[in-house]
Amino acid sequence: MRRATGLPALAAGALLLLVTACGGGDAEGGAGDGKAGGVKEDTSASQAVVTVAPKDGSDDVATSGALKITAAQGKLTVVKVSDPKGGDVEGKIASDGASWVPEQHLASATQYKVHAVAKDAKGRESAKDTTFTTLVPKNTFIGQYTPEDGSTVGVGMPVSIHFTRGITDPEAVEKAIKVTAEPAVPVEGHWFGNDRLDFRPEEYWAAGTKVTVKLDLDGVEGRPGVYGKQAKTVSFTIGRSQVSTVDADTHRMKVVRDGKQIKDIPISAGAPATTTYNGQMVISEKLRVTRMNGDTVGFGGEYDIKDVPHAMRLSTSGTFIHGNYWGGSGVFGNTNTSHGCVGLQDQRGGGDSSMPAAWFFDHSLIGDVVVVKNSHDKTISPDNGLNGWNMSWSEWTK
Repeated sequence: MRRATGLPALAAGALLLLVTACGGGDAEGGAGDGKAGGVKEDTSASQAVVTVAPKDGSDDVATSGALKITAAQGKLTVVKVSDPKGGDVEGKIASDGASWVPEQHLASATQYKVHAVAKDAKGRESAKDTTFTTLVPKNTFIGQYTPEDGSTVGVGMPVSIHFTRGITDPEAVEKAIKVTAEPAVPVEGHWFGNDRLDFRPEEYWAAGTKVTVKLDLDGVEGRPGVYGKQAKTVSFTIGRSQVSTVDADTHRMKVVRDGKQIKDIPISAGAPATTTYNGQMVISEKLRVTRMNGDTVGFGGEYDIKDVPHAMRLSTSGTFIHGNYWGGSGVFGNTNTSHGCVGLQDQRGGGDSSMPAAWFFDHSLIGDVVVVKNSHDKTISPDNGLNGWNMSWSEWTK
């Protein structure tokens, strides 16, 4: 009888042990929460406070200076500001995590979305999502650039940008334009007045260089109340190297291609009373036939030639290197007779490809360099054409 009653008691003890082993209770006999050691998750709200300026839903927001994101009682960990096309605004979180500001201006008439996250001292996150829209400008400007997108040009070709409105904040405008080269070389800008900005390297471009120009002018306030409206990327390639040197004293021009002289051409430069500028000049325009009228460059009615062949512009003020069929073959290589241009022997109409002027025209690119020396004249002004090479690098980068 004692043995029979003892067995149920043992079974009951085993059952109690089994229930205890499979239950959720802890070693102290308290109710567990499913976490080792009974540690409870801190589900209280983050103390970090994210503030976005401008306020959510704001319109007519300035494109510069208005956007700022801050965190109090915590540090920013994520900041993303994007436009409707998915483009992100670049910016940096301060080293103390307390603020973020953009590194660039914003585009005009654009809605931006802001997503910012901050963590407090206990690692708890607080997020803020807002939207705002930038102003619609009433007055705008663009930059008219040269050379053309996709073109192949000579080693002397600068990037030259002429603005349709005078610029009073050149630093903001220049910051919005990036000129890069492959292979890489330092490229710097220089302002001529308040409406022209040129870029070039210290020396002529290397043959084969790929140059990219990024105009990020949309939203830049170039002058009070006047904003850029241009966002464009253009590129061009530097062709072979060709530099031609005109000696006004010997009446010859030597053409050097990739470091080797390939031609020696007789020329006629400016007459003693109308000398040719000295200096490094860049071909900025090629015209197979053009009209040249002295009235347009201050020479009154001294000449009006309606069919000047093979003309290549070297200055804004009217200096060309061109074909000459009217001067007589005897002047080339012997005397200077022009009104300041450099003349090469040619045929009327320019139809004879064997003529020196035709050869030079056919073998020249916009952006090629023509250097004039030993003329009894001053050096051409750097802003008279694309002729910034006549400034030293230290002057250029001031």
